[in-house]
Amino acid sequence: MPETAASAPKAEPFRASIMQIEPQWIDYNGHLNMAYYNVMFDRAIDQLWTELGIGPAYMKERGGSTFTAECHVRYLREIHLGDPVQVWVWLLEADDKRLHTFEEMRHATEGWLSATSENMSLHMDMTARKVAPFPPDIRERIQAVRKAHGAAPRPEGIGRSIAMPAKLG
Repeated sequence: MPETAASAPKAEPFRASIMQIEPQWIDYNGHLNMAYYNVMFDRAIDQLWTELGIGPAYMKERGGSTFTAECHVRYLREIHLGDPVQVWVWLLEADDKRLHTFEEMRHATEGWLSATSENMSLHMDMTARKVAPFPPDIRERIQAVRKAHGAAPRPEGIGRSIAMPAKLG
């Protein structure tokens, strides 16, 4: 159920349900294959989108959805079969058509950081299959969550880009 004024968003990241690694996701290196980090990040985003009122029911009832336009994943520590994980999501910014999120994948019981994902998502009119503004009620809900998440400490790594290290001397 979407958050309402009675359940105002908190000044902390959204915490998705604890997830388990599936055996077929383990690669020949003995850890979670890079593609499945994205699966888990996507599952967490789907949970937040449902809270915002832009999940599967929104698509069916109102013809809107989101598409990922850009994604930057950092792999920081291996995750293995049997490790429970939880994804924390910050809604960093939003405008009429876009959502900028940052996610951390953490070991659910030990708390250490495994990976991060920074994303730009676009709101889509699925009938026209074009980028379109959010409806006013959804935009209001998004801005309330963005404001609450903005009051939480910002995680390290936002805005990182890929580059070779600078050479000394």
